[in-house]
Amino acid sequence: MPQMMPINWLFSFFFFISIFIIFMIMNYFVHNYKINIMKKKINFINKKIFWKW
Repeated sequence: MPQMMPINWLFSFFFFISIFIIFMIMNYFVHNYKINIMKKKINFINKKIFWKW
């Protein structure tokens, strides 16, 4: 149906944009999680070095 083509284009466009946005959000959270783990390890190592009993 030729009259449905723009609707299909819009639907596919929004679908791929939403997939891209979801991918970027998940990538941000994974990257942020890794950075937090690295910071926690660095803080733990620093606290371990500077412990004084």
